[in-house]
Amino acid sequence: MGEVARLFLRLGLTAFGGPAAHIAMLRDEVVVRRKWMEDQHFLDLLGATNLIPGPNSTEMCIHVGYQRAGWQGLLAAGGFFILPAALITTILAWAYAEFGTTPQAAWLLDGVKPVVIAIILQALWGLGGSAVKGIFGGLVALAALALYFAGVDALLLLLLGGLVMMLYQNRASLTANLPALLAMPLFQPALWAGPAAAKLLQTPQPFSQGRLFLSFLKIGSVLYGSGYVLVAFIQDEFVSGLGWLSSQQLIDAIAIGQVTPGPVFTTATFIGYQVGGLPGAVLATLGIFLPSFIFVALSNPLIPRLRRSPWIGGLLDGVILSSLGLMAAVTLELAGDALSSPLTIATGLLAALLLIRYKVNTTWLIAGGAVLGLLAHYLGIGA
Repeated sequence: MGEVARLFLRLGLTAFGGPAAHIAMLRDEVVVRRKWMEDQHFLDLLGATNLIPGPNSTEMCIHVGYQRAGWQGLLAAGGFFILPAALITTILAWAYAEFGTTPQAAWLLDGVKPVVIAIILQALWGLGGSAVKGIFGGLVALAALALYFAGVDALLLLLLGGLVMMLYQNRASLTANLPALLAMPLFQPALWAGPAAAKLLQTPQPFSQGRLFLSFLKIGSVLYGSGYVLVAFIQDEFVSGLGWLSSQQLIDAIAIGQVTPGPVFTTATFIGYQVGGLPGAVLATLGIFLPSFIFVALSNPLIPRLRRSPWIGGLLDGVILSSLGLMAAVTLELAGDALSSPLTIATGLLAALLLIRYKVNTTWLIAGGAVLGLLAHYLGIGA
């Protein structure tokens, strides 16, 4: 228990660079240095995290803690990995609420936002190269992108993408039962129209802490893919749906989330503070991460069977493809706010070059973007 707590507190304070970097650091600690498990078992755990919703790197930490020290290890690993980022994000959220409208803070964020767009695009490119394995998969991702802009609910898009790929990859075994399948309620038109129509009819709702917690609990329970896909769900829930957040606040939340170590999902902490103060930050953090602890505890004993299932594998492939489509759609929306001047466009292009060509760590890019924003302000270069 003590070993687990110390290791994941240190990782929570130093794990910059996003989920892929977190997982690489974790493997070095638990497989290479401490030899808590073999490489193959580490890979099995990594595969299992892709079959359940939630942030992959955080769930990997929870898996490792559970393997090493049981239920106490599960709680310690997840808690100590999340806590530093949540505390730092809360402090930054307070500073943003106090000083975010001053020229200095605004220019700092103007320098960071284009870098965020470059980071998301680079992640999208890398994920797409491994996830889109054929023309049909590419069409699923493009359909998700188009339907998002048509107003279809993001959760429904993930469900439909998963079902379509699951059926497509197992089409040979379904041919004989096609009539019965089409008679299922899932394929009735009312289900397709309902969520989209409800979204279009939504009006801004009064704020409540309970609704804030339940909204993030829902997102944490269904969100597959990279932490950047979280942006699509926040846009859909808090900007377009409830009307509690502006697009400007959303892009600022992503930018600030990038400068903290640990899980990207602590963006929820920042948003919770902006709409509900310190209690909102706590409730948003609990809501977004609680499902991960539950899913890991339930799935850990089932990992061997889950990995062998062609049906679950097909469902996962479709969910990932839909997630890529959502990421692309939201990136296009956010780019309009982030790339608003020649300076911000140049910053974004430079960040993309450094990421793709020279593999510069995202933490240094974020810091560099912040410095450029401040220099531009003090040198009098207009946005």
